[in-house]
Amino acid sequence: MEIPTVPENFYRVSVKALVLDDSHRFLLVQEDNGWWELPGGGLDFGERPRQGIDREIWEEMKLKTTFVADKPAYFFTVKNHKEVFIANVLYETKLAHLDFVPSPECVAIRFFTARQVLAAEKMYPNVIAFASLYERQPLR
Repeated sequence: MEIPTVPENFYRVSVKALVLDDSHRFLLVQEDNGWWELPGGGLDFGERPRQGIDREIWEEMKLKTTFVADKPAYFFTVKNHKEVFIANVLYETKLAHLDFVPSPECVAIRFFTARQVLAAEKMYPNVIAFASLYERQPLR
């Protein structure tokens, strides 16, 4: 089977859950490699963004969403750790609870401020890009 050539303007779309606490810190998940990531992941072909967030949250943490916004709160592009450009689309999301079931994609969860992310190690490039954006334009 011949692999199709990907055009130069191709971006992998990643839908992310923007889960905020009462102090407006945002939730990150720690993968089993020690790196921190926004909850969510790649949007499957034909899938609606809200469906993708529900699916990803369940796959990563076995948690149920109680709310996913109709429209994205943030959109940005970045080159990921594999040197692939990705489009990140963040939707404000609420979870039923935070009692997650660990998986390779989520061994820990924690709320961060943008400044904490920017000062930390083992943050994926999209997390750093988001923290920089969030610091300048917080969601209130």
